[in-house]
Amino acid sequence: MKIAELLMLTFIAGVVGTGMGGLVGALFRKESNRTVSLLLSFAGGIMLSVVCFDLLQEAIATNVGIYVVIGSVLFGVAMIFLLNYLIDVKINPEVPHVNKKHPKTADDLDELIHSDHWEQHYKNRDSRFSLFMAGIVMACAIALHNIPEGMTIGAAYASNNGRMGSSALMLAFLIGIHNIPEGMAVSVPLINGGMGRIKAVFITALSGFPTVVGAFFGFWLGDIGALGLALSLGFASGAMLYVVFGEILPQAILMYRSKLPTFFTIVGAMLGLLLIYV
Repeated sequence: MKIAELLMLTFIAGVVGTGMGGLVGALFRKESNRTVSLLLSFAGGIMLSVVCFDLLQEAIATNVGIYVVIGSVLFGVAMIFLLNYLIDVKINPEVPHVNKKHPKTADDLDELIHSDHWEQHYKNRDSRFSLFMAGIVMACAIALHNIPEGMTIGAAYASNNGRMGSSALMLAFLIGIHNIPEGMAVSVPLINGGMGRIKAVFITALSGFPTVVGAFFGFWLGDIGALGLALSLGFASGAMLYVVFGEILPQAILMYRSKLPTFFTIVGAMLGLLLIYV
């Protein structure tokens, strides 16, 4: 039963979260930069609390050695960085304004959901097949990206002896929020490439399914003993740290250049502490 509960939780975070993004992309296409920025900041703050005050502490408490924990954290960081680098290498050359002077992350909602890549294809009068393939590439990239994110939920679940703890629930919720812009990145080019809206949303939702695979692997690794749990929690922590500091916070600040994202991050971190310790 505990596996079924975990799989259902990650199904909601991965498939439903990404599918919701696909639905938003199909119906509305764009939302306010400010709203998305503050939402990302708030979610990033909560993620930071969960990693620093829950997952990493659980990993250290396994007593396998601090160097093992640090090594697994760095491995998690490296894996997410590599996946993002491969995505950028594939799609950034398509957009002329992405040059050496451009920030290394999205500074506008169009970039965050990659609709700027579709617009470039459109300006070039590329075929609908090119637009469709742009969506397929993003779907595959996001699908791979979701595996380590799913591992964070599985690792948190394993650290709580296979029970639904607050950290697993929070991570599932936050990853679901994080997946909404990613779902938009897939559905927009698919729809503009000629695919029907319902089918595009369905394919977008499927790109979130590897979250479930990652959760199963994270739980399995964390359930085989102290070393496995430390490796699973460390990898999950590294993955989330990169997502927070390498994606969420830079995007949030660049999309809404004010002090508000900072305050929303701090409020999110304090709420995370309350949810963990109260």
